[in-house]
Amino acid sequence: MPEFFLQTSWWIPCYGLLGALLSMPWSLGIIRRTGSRPAAYLNILMTVIALIHGAIAFQFSLHTEPQPMVLHWFHAADLDLSFAIDISPISLGAAEVVAGLSVLAQVFALGYMEKDWALARFFSLMGFFEGAMTGIALSDSLFLSYALLEMLTLSTYLLVGFWYAQPLVVTAARDAFLTKRVGDVLLLMGVVALASMAGTLNFPDLYEWADVTTLSPIVSALLGLALIAGPIGKCAQFPLHLWLDEAMEGPNPASILRNSVVVACGAYILIKLQPILILSPVASIALVTLGTMTAIGASLVALAQIDIKRAFSHSTSAFLGLVFIAVGMQWTNFALLMLFAHAIAKALIFMSVGSIIVTTSTQDITEMGGLWTRMPATTAAYVVGSAGLIGLFPLGGFWAFREGINAFWYDNPWLVAVLLLVNGLTAINIVRVFRLVFLGPRQLKTRRAPEVIWLMALPMVSLTIVTLLVPFILQRLQILPDWVYLNQTAIALMMLSALIGCAIGAALPLTRVWSRPVQMPYKLIQDLLAYDFYVEQLYKVTVIWLVNLISQASAWFDRYIVDGVVNFVGLASIFSGETLKYSISGQSQAYLLTILLGVSLLGIFLTYPLWYPLL
Repeated sequence: MPEFFLQTSWWIPCYGLLGALLSMPWSLGIIRRTGSRPAAYLNILMTVIALIHGAIAFQFSLHTEPQPMVLHWFHAADLDLSFAIDISPISLGAAEVVAGLSVLAQVFALGYMEKDWALARFFSLMGFFEGAMTGIALSDSLFLSYALLEMLTLSTYLLVGFWYAQPLVVTAARDAFLTKRVGDVLLLMGVVALASMAGTLNFPDLYEWADVTTLSPIVSALLGLALIAGPIGKCAQFPLHLWLDEAMEGPNPASILRNSVVVACGAYILIKLQPILILSPVASIALVTLGTMTAIGASLVALAQIDIKRAFSHSTSAFLGLVFIAVGMQWTNFALLMLFAHAIAKALIFMSVGSIIVTTSTQDITEMGGLWTRMPATTAAYVVGSAGLIGLFPLGGFWAFREGINAFWYDNPWLVAVLLLVNGLTAINIVRVFRLVFLGPRQLKTRRAPEVIWLMALPMVSLTIVTLLVPFILQRLQILPDWVYLNQTAIALMMLSALIGCAIGAALPLTRVWSRPVQMPYKLIQDLLAYDFYVEQLYKVTVIWLVNLISQASAWFDRYIVDGVVNFVGLASIFSGETLKYSISGQSQAYLLTILLGVSLLGIFLTYPLWYPLL
């Protein structure tokens, strides 16, 4: 029995895809009499089956060695493209996190989107979403991982643009798709180059190749930068970070997964590539540099946001920046623990955010206030999720930050400062949002705000309990360190940074003037943060301007040069044809004389090098 569940683990991603396929008759409008609910129930059922299958396989994998599964798809000469699956506690555990959060998000979506006419289409896309993410978790092949990343890019485009009747939503979906495509194209170049150099794309074989190969500095730099470009786009890291902010235009249940596990999929592949990235010091430096810039910059930008979803989407980029730093410094244990703790806490925060939005019908935190007495379950979920996100004992964020600070304590103290700064800035942000949303006087839209229905409250309360149990889960998996080996100074600094951040957030005078970027006394600074350091405007006057200039030059060259040559040939053919028709006499001897003269001239031209020296 254990062997059966382990060997059939490749079915776990297929359940989500099967649910998406079974929902097609409803999402396409073929079945209408029953409404859209059966499609939602089918998807939830398939996800629950995936969760149960994965849980059983995960339990058995804890007592067995990792088992690779390889399905050869295409083999030609030295090229072997195969679908490789990694059956190990780490991969199955990652798949379990995806499946568990997908179940909760889908049940949450039943209440959040109960009146949406395209409910079946949404659940079909969620099943497609889930299948791609669980596939990435189990994948042991760069070829398969890249294909699944493309599925995620398509899923993001369709889910962000779900309410396609709104122009802003269409723009957000287009920008998210194109931004991620930039990273995907560069990653494809790295995948093709790696396949030609290593002869395989399976991760175990790539690790063996990386141990024995030697690359020139230029080749290693280009290969490393190409390989990290895809995760940079997927994880919304600078300079490909703007899409995640715009993606908040999509439905909130999709944002629950996007901000917790979707962005983590790119980082998970980056962790898989880490033994190969060692070949490129330039790539490692780039990871640390971009991760540091994004972690600090996004934490600052989040402080100036008045849209509640955007305030936390920027913090997602910041925490993924810490993961990039960990991979660049070759501390993958810290990266994995940060991904796990962040996914659970951020999913819970976005569930509470979704409850607030569906109740108040607004995302502007300056229009809220006094919700803690009206929505106690939502308030508790927000508080627990926020505590699990930052370094407050004893929840998951505490142990993740402790692992990172302990890793960088002696050799890279400046990275410890980065972790403490991000921890403190995140604490300021979550307390700021809490005060504006849950405390203070009630506003017009929060005066009669009730608690959400049970379909939304059940997954939210369940995830609140799971977040509280994260330390026990980590202890059960023997991930937590022994108390004897804890760096008490590091723990004190981490707790102090979180408490100072909470104190600053509680002490800020958050009047309406301070909350609105255009009215703040320090307008220059807050506008700088509110508009993301004007990166979008910088792109418009640099990259977009250059692309437009090249496009206009290409259009001019095509119209006047290429078309001019083609039109000249066409006109010459017409003119010569019209001219030759007057030479038609109908006499065969004239035709023969013309052919003879033409062949003679051709013969003279071809034999010219032979008889010219005789002259």
